Amino acid sequence: MLVEQVYLENGCALGLKLDMEHAPLLVIRAKKGFVMCGYLNMEVANKLGDVAVRVTGVKSFEDVLNAKAVDVSEAAKKLGITAGMTAKDALNKMI
Repeated sequence: MLVEQVYLENGCALGLKLDMEHAPLLVIRAKKGFVMCGYLNMEVANKLGDVAVRVTGVKSFEDVLNAKAVDVSEAAKKLGITAGMTAKDALNKMI
């Protein structure tokens, strides 16, 4: 397991990486929400009212930051986060 500080323009977030059998499970957590890889479920994030963004095809924190959001929670939309936005831009809105 890897835990790492992720530095952004608006502050700092916490990156978590778990190596699974075929691909890593990645989450970057900011103050108001998080970006998650395709392993995790947007339906649950919406049900819980979380500010969440989902990206796919990522293997590192750098990949996550550069990836475009494929799905965003309803709570994330209220912060101005949209599908197609980079995860880095979304995280800067969550700081």
